[in-house]
Amino acid sequence: MMTGHGFHKKNVAMLIGIGLYGMIINAVPVLANTEVEKYTNTDFAMDTVVSETLYTTGDDLNTTIGEKIRQIETEYLSWTDEDSQIAKLNSSAGKTTEISAELAEYLKDIFQLAKDSAGAFDPTIGKLIRLWDITGENPHVPEQTELDDLLKDVGYQKVSLDGYKVTLEKGTTLDLGATGKGIGCDVVSDFLKTQKDVSGMILNLGGSSVMVYGEKPDGSEWKVAVTDPRDVEGEYLGAITLEGGEFLSTSGDYEKYFIEDGKRYHHILDPKTGYPVWNGLDSVTVVCNSGLLADGLSTACFVLGMEDAQSLLEKYNAEAVFVDEDKNVYLTSGMKERFELMKNTYTVQEVK
Repeated sequence: MMTGHGFHKKNVAMLIGIGLYGMIINAVPVLANTEVEKYTNTDFAMDTVVSETLYTTGDDLNTTIGEKIRQIETEYLSWTDEDSQIAKLNSSAGKTTEISAELAEYLKDIFQLAKDSAGAFDPTIGKLIRLWDITGENPHVPEQTELDDLLKDVGYQKVSLDGYKVTLEKGTTLDLGATGKGIGCDVVSDFLKTQKDVSGMILNLGGSSVMVYGEKPDGSEWKVAVTDPRDVEGEYLGAITLEGGEFLSTSGDYEKYFIEDGKRYHHILDPKTGYPVWNGLDSVTVVCNSGLLADGLSTACFVLGMEDAQSLLEKYNAEAVFVDEDKNVYLTSGMKERFELMKNTYTVQEVK
């Protein structure tokens, strides 16, 4: 018996809650500096709720920021918008296509991460994702023959990038969904650097990708809530302190899934098997200095598992929180000082 998760209504409400929580724990009164104004906004982009809190002596830029995130999606990332660069790349598989400098830079980082993770993170699994249809109208376990047929076209090695020229092998497609929100955060961060009136901002895309920029007026810390993967509408698992210029991303088996015969089938697929990853992890949260890399690393680390993920995190100077099915919370060495546990049903451990 298959039961849908009811993702859309239930989780949009949850994400709004996460966004509001982010605002609450980051809400501070404007003290001495009366020139700094606080502007908050809730938007919708990249199929998720976007929460924005901006500190500035200038104009409210939240609407502009939401537009920039949507523009990135439609111009570069969307596989469904036939005018986007990714859609055009996919439709010309088998040929060489010239792309913009911006997309070339994204793809350079994406394929380096795919290589460094030995394919645990792979941007060519879009067809597999759509076959499972986990967020669609017909989530189901595919036939093995269907998976085998699509797995033949999966593999980051099937894509070559030469400057601004990209060649996909025939049948191969690119899907940047696993880094899309992170790229959105990077674009907003770069935009804020050009706005001299802005002193600080926290941007939260659906609770799974967060960017903090600058400082709050009273100098207090930026804190971001971490969801309990088995109690997504209850109390938060904990909070992580971030510094301006840092990015956070969480990948978890609770975000998008369905249940069939008592088994949870979630959206984080193993590129080698085409099946959801089952390795004892419920979620992975990564903090580093790039939105794209935080997003990609959280996926890669979830697929790799905690032990194999350590060398990858070190290579990218990233810190992580691993939550397993036995309610253990494992912290990398640099995360110990910045993670605060908020539920006594979990036990904090140090990654060995």
